[in-house]
Amino acid sequence: MRTISDMSSVAVAATDGMLHFELAMAYEVFGSEAVRQWYEIAVCGDRPVRAGRFGIEPDRGLDQLVRADTVIVPALADVERDPPADLVDAVRAAHEGGARVASLCTGAFVLAAAGLLDGKRATTHWTHADALAARYPQVEVDPDVLYVDNGTVLTSAGKAAAMDLCLHMVRSDHGSAIANTVARNLVVPPHRAGGQAQFVPTPVPAKDNHPLTELFPWVLERLDEPLTVEDMARQANLSSRHLGRHFRSATGTTPLQWLLTQRIRRAQELLETTNNSVDVIAAATGMGTAATLRRHFNRTVGVPPDAYRRTFQT
Repeated sequence: MRTISDMSSVAVAATDGMLHFELAMAYEVFGSEAVRQWYEIAVCGDRPVRAGRFGIEPDRGLDQLVRADTVIVPALADVERDPPADLVDAVRAAHEGGARVASLCTGAFVLAAAGLLDGKRATTHWTHADALAARYPQVEVDPDVLYVDNGTVLTSAGKAAAMDLCLHMVRSDHGSAIANTVARNLVVPPHRAGGQAQFVPTPVPAKDNHPLTELFPWVLERLDEPLTVEDMARQANLSSRHLGRHFRSATGTTPLQWLLTQRIRRAQELLETTNNSVDVIAAATGMGTAATLRRHFNRTVGVPPDAYRRTFQT
C-alpha cells in the first residue's frame, strides 16, 4: 500500500459541472515549477467537460484515478443533485487502492457520497455546510474551519481555503520551504492554519492604509524578540482592544495565536534548512527555551522538532 511520503502522481478529477477556479488552482499548485520534480499531475475525465464557462480536455480517463497517489476532487457547481456515479465510484476505488483523496469546496459531496467521510470530521464552503450535514448525517461537518486533514482523506472550504489545503499537502510532503516557494510563485500567503475561521469579514487587509498592513512585516522581522500584544498595539498605534478587533477581522484569530503560528512556521523552516540546535532555533523564533519550542511545536505540528527535522532534512 502506498504511503503519503511516497506520493508523486496527482490526478485532478474532471466532470461536467465542476468549477474551473478550484480545478485550475489545484493544477497550478501541483504543477508548479517548484515541485515539478516531485509531482506528475494529470486531469482525469472520460470526455471533454465543461467547467464553468471553460471547456477542458482531460489528459486521461477517469478510471486512471485508481493509479494516482493523490486524487483532487474540485468543487461542483450544483450540489442539489447527487454527484455523478462514475466519479463517486472512481474516487472510492482510488482511496481503496491507497490514494490520498482531497476535496476542494463542494467536492466534499463527492467524498461523502463515496462513504469516505463516514464517521469523520469534514468541511466545505460554509454556505453549503448545512446541506452536506443534512444529506450525509454520518459526517461530522465543521463549517468553521478552512480545511480538515484526516490523513488520507482531506476536505477544504472554498476558493482561498482550497489553496490553503493544497499548500498544506505540499508542506506535508516536502516541507515548509518548498511550500513557501510555491506560494511565492503564485503570490499567495504561504500558510493559514486549517483551524482558522472560515468566514471573516476581511480575510486580508484591503487597502494599503489598513492598520495591520505595516505591522505584519514588522513582526515577522522580529520573531526572535519577546513580543507582546502591547508591543504590537504600540507599533500599530492602536489600543490592545482595537488591535484584537482588527486581528480578528483580518485573520480570524487573535494577535498571540497569529504570532505563535508565525514562530512555529519559522521554526519549521530553520529545522528544514539549517543544522542549528533546537536551543538556537528556540532563541531565533522567540520561544526562549528548547522545552517551550518542543511543547508548542509538538502540539501544533503533531511531532517533536527533532522528528520533523529527520523527516524533511536530507
